[in-house]
Amino acid sequence: MLRTIILLIIGFVLLIKGADFLVNGASAIARKFHIPEMIIGLTIVAFGTSLPELVVNIQAAFAGSTDIAISNVLGSNISNILLIIGITSIIVPLPIHRNTRTVDIPFMTLILIVFSLLVASPFAGEMTGVLDRSGALILLLVFGIFIYYLFFDAVVEEADIETHSYTMWKSLLFIVLGLVGLTFGGDMIVDSAQKLAISRGMSERLIGLTVVALGTSLPELATSVTAVLKGKTDLAIGNVVWSNIFNIGIVLGITGIIHPLPFSMGSVTDLVAVITASILLFLSVVIGRRELLERYQGIIFVILYVGYMGYMILAG
Repeated sequence: MLRTIILLIIGFVLLIKGADFLVNGASAIARKFHIPEMIIGLTIVAFGTSLPELVVNIQAAFAGSTDIAISNVLGSNISNILLIIGITSIIVPLPIHRNTRTVDIPFMTLILIVFSLLVASPFAGEMTGVLDRSGALILLLVFGIFIYYLFFDAVVEEADIETHSYTMWKSLLFIVLGLVGLTFGGDMIVDSAQKLAISRGMSERLIGLTVVALGTSLPELATSVTAVLKGKTDLAIGNVVWSNIFNIGIVLGITGIIHPLPFSMGSVTDLVAVITASILLFLSVVIGRRELLERYQGIIFVILYVGYMGYMILAG
């Protein structure tokens, strides 16, 4: 038991540092080729915070642990909205950019609704639905529309992205180290999560929703808290919302192509919780002081997260 927990923690360290190395190396190479910071921010950096979810899901799909794959993404999205935005807005009230309010948050809710329709069998009374390969392709297509809008139709300000200046060889070394860390870290997390679930008599879904989802959300938490402490409060919500869109569009899209993902009745509760959290975030930025997410709202978010996780652990 103790050995499994230690391996799980080591897996998270490898996963998160691997993602960090990969993003730093790729960003440095992109800067050497004079790629604008806005594009680096919208692709490499934004995608980097979703790499842990993607790697864990791919490993889980190959291992046949589809419950971990689904619950990891849904649990991460719940953590991102209720816990991470909650904590950061308690530290400093968060300004809401117009694009975040009118485009990003509505699109995050839209892609969730699309996903819900693709796995709608549980809502119709069936025991299971499934995200098959055609459904996964639809998610990737919807995500592609969002990226197209950002690059070609939206007026996006230059991103204030921190990138490092490395030599080409050092950048390539960072990329290799990142890929190694991601591969071994993801494998250790899935293997340890499976053993932990068996040893404690818990379902893979519950382990994925709590331990794995919270662990893979650590990059988003670190990014958002660091942003607000440095005074870059405008990046805190955008980072989380984009990560949630990446999680549904890219992470579930790619995982569903690798291995069709059964969607059980138990996951319906998690999906409803994600949709509810997304709607709550949307209402929070359109009601009252629309340009600011205030501390009391952050406190409500954190209380809701703790309450939901407590309920799921007791119910599980």
